[in-house]
Amino acid sequence: MLNGNGNGVHAPYASRSSLASPRPPSSYAASSSPRTTSDRIFDDHRTSPGHQSHFSGSSTSSSGNVLDSSNRQIRRDSPSKKSLRSSRSSIELYPPQPRFTRHSKSQFSLRDLPPLPPSRPSTATSQKSQRLPNPHSLSHPSSLSRLANAATPSPPPTPAQQLIAQKQTASPSNTSLVPSEGEDMDAFHVRSTYAQLEASGVRGDGYEEGVERTRARVGASRESQFNADSAISDGTEKQGDLDPRELQVLAGVDRYGFFNLPSHDRLVRLDAAPLLKKLSRTQRAKDGAGSRVTFLRSLPPSPPPLRELSRTAKWTQMLKAEIRDGGRNTQFWRIRSSKESKLRERTYKGIPDCWRRAAWDMLMCRFAASGPEKSAALANDYREALDKPSSYDVQIDLDVPRTISGHVMFKTRYGAGQCSLFHVLHAFSLRCPTCGYVQGMGPIAATLLNYFDPERVYASLVRLHDAYSLHSVFSPGFPGMLEAIYLQERITEMFMPDVYAAFKQHMISTTSYATKWYITLFANSVPFQMQLRIWDVFLLEGYDVFVAIAVAIVWVYRDHITAKSANFETVLSLLSSFFVPEDENALMSWINKTLSDKKLRSNMRRWREDWKALVKAGKEGSALL
Repeated sequence: MLNGNGNGVHAPYASRSSLASPRPPSSYAASSSPRTTSDRIFDDHRTSPGHQSHFSGSSTSSSGNVLDSSNRQIRRDSPSKKSLRSSRSSIELYPPQPRFTRHSKSQFSLRDLPPLPPSRPSTATSQKSQRLPNPHSLSHPSSLSRLANAATPSPPPTPAQQLIAQKQTASPSNTSLVPSEGEDMDAFHVRSTYAQLEASGVRGDGYEEGVERTRARVGASRESQFNADSAISDGTEKQGDLDPRELQVLAGVDRYGFFNLPSHDRLVRLDAAPLLKKLSRTQRAKDGAGSRVTFLRSLPPSPPPLRELSRTAKWTQMLKAEIRDGGRNTQFWRIRSSKESKLRERTYKGIPDCWRRAAWDMLMCRFAASGPEKSAALANDYREALDKPSSYDVQIDLDVPRTISGHVMFKTRYGAGQCSLFHVLHAFSLRCPTCGYVQGMGPIAATLLNYFDPERVYASLVRLHDAYSLHSVFSPGFPGMLEAIYLQERITEMFMPDVYAAFKQHMISTTSYATKWYITLFANSVPFQMQLRIWDVFLLEGYDVFVAIAVAIVWVYRDHITAKSANFETVLSLLSSFFVPEDENALMSWINKTLSDKKLRSNMRRWREDWKALVKAGKEGSALL
């Protein structure tokens, strides 16, 4: 986010590492989970009627706790059928009741005790059985005996409960939920859990793992439920000094908020030497020997951007505030007319990180030909979508914890980052009935959350969907991705005929290694700093940038692919690696020159029309490797 003077500051949803200290040394390294792509990550689950997963533990039976009013002692007893708490279909999420502590026996009621699991799930309950859930309804929407001593006074509300009540008063639609007609109860449990935990917050957000409540239910034991209850924030955690454990975690992240952990099991250096030669027709090496591939044991620190201070000053002069809020903070920017000619050159050199939020929003608005009014309408659409059920909620919940989990903002289960990611994907899954939700949307939304608040992330996703061809990329069958692959193959056939022949000889289809490139916009294939620079140009040029990046990777390894020793396994393993550019500027310069070739761009337009004709004739399947 940028202040009224044009100085760059991090957005409120960016990593808290920037609050702990000024820019730490630049290095990118995510944990293994976000960068390791499973075989099923790009399965089009929308075409499968059984894509929703159900949670375990929903039918566990147990006995209830009854308070003996004569002696105020807790004893075990079996609850009557009438006393069972209503199940998920009758939950109304109001502010949680006060938590039970062992030191306040004289002041607790049965509602302070953790609930026990229901003997069986139910789909309908009577009006009699509806009641306010306690904090543990977040982790287990289950039954509990309603016997309580009415004479026992309840302890005063905690700060966390007051905070939830305030948020419900301000925006009841986000936290006060009831199931919609026909809504799957597992999906409702997911949606309601995220809504309440976003309002209350969770302890240790950013440095603790958190407690799982949706992908697997909290256990029925008192210890499990007490731990789940203890993980709920009391509303005061972020008001004081940083916790020593949080300081320790923040000391181990890079400038973008990523932990210094291995990110991929196959790290390969993308050599700069081949990128010094522009794209032109080439032949196989005469001796048939492949170039040496350099594998890396660990991810090296990303080099600091060259001349970042001077480039920051240039972008400060180039951008002009267009709309300010009541506090004089700039909300929308535009390019000064006298600096229009400098935009492309400076974008390829890399947008300074402190200006990236403003520049990205400005570039998307320009490309989509939409302005602040459209942003306000999309923000309203986002808020309204939070009240609506989505058939993809269970799948989204499964994917959220494994999306960029190596980032400090997404580390804690149900922390601010994970809640924002869930709500953005939930809302976006309702935007287009054709696309719905696919797993490749997660890394894209998570990247945007590093720079924007959830409402503006949703608006950005809509613009990417409508103006940047992502509708066709995410539609069933991924037709936009197949079109990009067709363009990649035509470029390879024209400029690297021996490479194209080697792919045919080894029966290597482009979809076998390039699918994740085009679906996630290279979010899981290059270091984060390199990804940001690719996205800088993508938001300026459009989706063809990713075709150029794919061709660049094949171009760098062309001698290895055509070597006599090459085979199916070696080539496919190489192209499925995580690529670490030896020189980011050399790669971006090569992309710039390639996309500036007017003859090539003309051919790409012609090939795109050829592809549409093949699709219309039903021959697209035989047109690809």
